[in-house]
Parts: sequence; C-alpha cells; structure tokens
Amino acid sequence: MSHYIGSPCIGTKDTACVDVCPVDCIHPRKDEPDFEAEKMLYIDPDTCIDCGLCVDECPVSAIWPEEELPEEEKQYIPVNKAYYANKQ
Repeated sequence: MSHYIGSPCIGTKDTACVDVCPVDCIHPRKDEPDFEAEKMLYIDPDTCIDCGLCVDECPVSAIWPEEELPEEEKQYIPVNKAYYANKQ
C-alpha cells in the first residue's frame, strides 16, 4: 500500500512531509526545477514504504493511506501516479 496526497495540498505545497520521508518519495522538493510549476506535491506509490511519517507532518491534512482516502480524494491516486510516470 501507499500513501497519497490529495486536494488540501493544492496551492500549499508545505514540504514538512518531504523532510521526514525516509525513502525520498515525495516530490517536487523546493530545490527541484518543477517545484514552482506544480500546484501540489505527490507521493510515488512505487517507492512509498507506508511508514506514515508524512501524515502527522502535513499541516493541512492532505495525506492519507490508500485504504483511508476519503471518497472525494480517490481521484488523486492517478494524479500522484501520473506525476511519476512522466518522470521516467
């Protein structure tokens, strides 16, 4: 399973979650060229180890484990995946 970032992150892009991620699966970071262009952060579901450290760090409660995603946030599963598919 993976965690996913949803709509509360749009326009916020607080990177506290990036700093605590032990496997570097949340992007873009502030030092990456596409940080300003992206409207939110994304979790790579293929890299996420489901540790949950990012959940408590998110000041806008935008991160959920897949099995707890609210119905209205499930549309962000493919959004998170698409960001990483375009990076390969």
